[in-house]
Amino acid sequence: MSFPKFDEMRAADGSVREHYAAFQAWLAQQPAEHLAEKRREADLLFHRLGITFAVYGEEQGTERLIPFDIVPRILPAAEWRELETGLRQRVRALNAFLGDVYGEQAILKAGRIPSEAILTNAQYRPEMQGIRLPTDTYAHVAGVDIVRDGNGVLHVLEDNLRVPSGVSYMLEDRRMMMRLFPELFSKHAVAPVEHYPELLSANLRSVAPGGLEDPTVVLLTPGRYNSAYFEHAFLAQQMGVELVEGQDLFVRDDVVYMRTTRGPQRVDVIYRRIDDDYLDPLAFRPDSTLGVAGLMTAYRAGTVTIANAVGTGIADDKSIYPYVPDMIEFYLGEKPLLANVPTWTLRDPEQLAEVLPRLHELVVKEVHGAGGYGMLIGPASTKAQIEDFRKKILAHPERYIAQPTLALSTCPTFVEQGLAPRHIDLRPFVLSGRDIQVVPGGLTRVALPEGSLVVNSSQGGGTKDTWVLEA
Repeated sequence: MSFPKFDEMRAADGSVREHYAAFQAWLAQQPAEHLAEKRREADLLFHRLGITFAVYGEEQGTERLIPFDIVPRILPAAEWRELETGLRQRVRALNAFLGDVYGEQAILKAGRIPSEAILTNAQYRPEMQGIRLPTDTYAHVAGVDIVRDGNGVLHVLEDNLRVPSGVSYMLEDRRMMMRLFPELFSKHAVAPVEHYPELLSANLRSVAPGGLEDPTVVLLTPGRYNSAYFEHAFLAQQMGVELVEGQDLFVRDDVVYMRTTRGPQRVDVIYRRIDDDYLDPLAFRPDSTLGVAGLMTAYRAGTVTIANAVGTGIADDKSIYPYVPDMIEFYLGEKPLLANVPTWTLRDPEQLAEVLPRLHELVVKEVHGAGGYGMLIGPASTKAQIEDFRKKILAHPERYIAQPTLALSTCPTFVEQGLAPRHIDLRPFVLSGRDIQVVPGGLTRVALPEGSLVVNSSQGGGTKDTWVLEA
């Protein structure tokens, strides 16, 4: 399956798309050296602010700047409304699925998803069985990765429901663009994103146990050596809540408390940025020093809300992704508004047999992989790399899925040689609680090496500001 190329700014005949017309007119008037100077200014400001990302395994250091591109990705109002409606639908279905999997398991009994795909999955947490959550919300914060194929059609590439990251870069990218090019925002009616921390805070408070009026919310971080620590500190500061590590909390009589200089303070909502395995050494990994002993006991007792809920990983596992359209029809009685990328599940012998001769043309992903790791991009791999990956697949086919190599849409990007097309994706952020809210736009990630399809920051990708034009 192949797709023609699609550029966000220009049509196939080279004409500028209508929603980019005002920006292109401005861009044509900017001297190249002026743009280069603005890019250097952005790098300097990001460095001063400490906006970095840890790249594990790099010998030259543990942190680097995330490259920021000064050419925004622009979406017209009508297209955003359609995308937003599809995102709301998808996240509603995913929350319903999680409530069902940890409840009646009706979708398994109906045979819409094979039971073994859930019950033997490493992301399934039997400890969550039967626990009722406030507003029946599991994925309070979802980051849904969207790609546009060469025909211009938007697809969901991936659902991120465990500890989705990147929203701080969305906010800082907007601040940077407004600082560098304030004149652009007088020429365009760009929907705001600055209110995201306020929405997140209100969303977390809305799911406090027992509907508490003024709950205590904390953000639980693994610490400053985590790759996304900047984001943890940024969001805690923006929301006006305490940034805590596991050692700052303790459980007494099934209630979570925070150590303060004024004595213990009860905690009602924990926005956790730690994986399930490390949350509670008494329930999961006993060697974890990052979590809080007894946290799951308090969670079962209903005295604390954890966002996102324990066990949400079963809904964003790549082996479950192919079933999301079925979830939408099963729980909502609706047709999916956003398409999945066609996907082969390699635990199925017939699908495995179909994929193996085509590894050179497909993308193969490890179902528990993240950050662009554990994957094969067939067209960009050598024969030796493909054969090595084939052996891994044959040893454990249940660990992999395969997808066509989409010709992701491109957007003009300021690189060393000047403006050039680079492949992009989009991660909008969806907040679920008493209501579902989507901040206009999201984080646009860009694959900076020429021809690369890997946009992940951990693999050298950069970011762009995302503009949704208001009608």
